Amino acid sequence: MTTLNAIFSTTREKPEESDKLLNLYWNRAELKKEFARLREERFQLQESVKRQEGVAARMQQKLEHLENLLLDPDWVYSVVTFFQFRRLNLHCTNKLARFAEQLKQQREKKQHSHRLVEWNEDRKREAATVEREIGERRLKLQLLKDQLQAERSHLLSMNSLLRIFRRRSVMSRLDKLATEINATHQQEVELLRQFEEIRHRPPPDVDGLDIRSKRQINFTILAYAQQLYLHFTDGDDLAGMSKEANEKSAGSINYGRKDECEYLLERMQKRLKSFEQSSEFPDVLRRRATLIAGQARFRSDADSVPIAQTVAKLHIIQANGLVQERNANLLGEDYWQLSNALSQ
Repeated sequence: MTTLNAIFSTTREKPEESDKLLNLYWNRAELKKEFARLREERFQLQESVKRQEGVAARMQQKLEHLENLLLDPDWVYSVVTFFQFRRLNLHCTNKLARFAEQLKQQREKKQHSHRLVEWNEDRKREAATVEREIGERRLKLQLLKDQLQAERSHLLSMNSLLRIFRRRSVMSRLDKLATEINATHQQEVELLRQFEEIRHRPPPDVDGLDIRSKRQINFTILAYAQQLYLHFTDGDDLAGMSKEANEKSAGSINYGRKDECEYLLERMQKRLKSFEQSSEFPDVLRRRATLIAGQARFRSDADSVPIAQTVAKLHIIQANGLVQERNANLLGEDYWQLSNALSQ
C-alpha cells in the first residue's frame, strides 16, 4: 500500500518522475509473473526427468533379467521361443492391418469411380442440353438477321412517297428486330459461358465411406481375422500362445525343454508358410463374411463396428461346404489389434 500511495499520491510531482514510478511498478509485476512461469516450467522439467529416469531404470532391469535368462540353460530355448511367438503375433497384426487398409482403399476407389461415372454422365447430359439450346439460339439469331435484312431491303425498295408514309412503322419493326437480335446474342454468350463451365468443371472430391460400406468392410476384416485364428490353432493353439507372449514378459512363460521348443518353432514356421500358399482363401473368406454379417448386431444405426458378443462365433467351413461353429471372441479379446483395423 505504501508503494501504491506513493505512486498515486496527490502531492505535486514532476510528470516524468510519476511515469518512471509507474513503469517500475508494472515492470516489477511482469517480472514476478515471468519468474512464476519459469519456476513452474522448471518443476515440470524436473518431473519429466524423473519419469524418464524411471523408464530407463525399468528398461535396465528388463535387460538384466533377459540377460540372466539367456545365461540359464534351462531358460534359453524358452526365451527364444517366447520372442518367436511375439514375432508371430506382430506378423499377424501387420497382415491384418495391411489387409484392412487395402480393402478400405479398394472400396473407396470403387465408390469414387462409380461416383465419377455418374458425375460424368450428368455432366454430359447437362452439356448436351446447353449445346442444344446454343444451337437453337444461333438458328433464331440467323432467322432474325435474315428478317432484319429483308425489312431493310423492303424499305429501300419503296418509292419516296410510300417510304414517307410507312417509314415510322418499318423503323419500329427494325428497332424491335435489332433489340431481339441483341437479346438472343446475349443469351448465346451466356449459354457458351455455361457450356465452358460444364466442360471444365472439376470432378468431385473423394468422400468417406457410408455406414453400409464400412460394415461390409468390417465383416470381411472379421472373416480374415477368423481365418488367421483358425489357421494358427490347427493342431496347436499358436494364435493364443502368440497373443499371450505379446501380453506377458520374457521369463513369465516356460515352453519346456529344447525339443519341445523346437517342435513349437517348427510348427510355427510350417503354419506361416502354408498360410501364404493357401489357394481357396478368397472363396472361403467371402462365405465367412456373409455368415458373420447374418449374425452381427449393432448398438445403433450409426455404428459400423458390431457388438463383440454377436460376432463371437468362429465359422469353420469344411471342404464339402458344411459349416461348424466354435466360440471365440476375437473382437472382444482384440486379437492382433483387430479393433484398430476395423473401419470406424
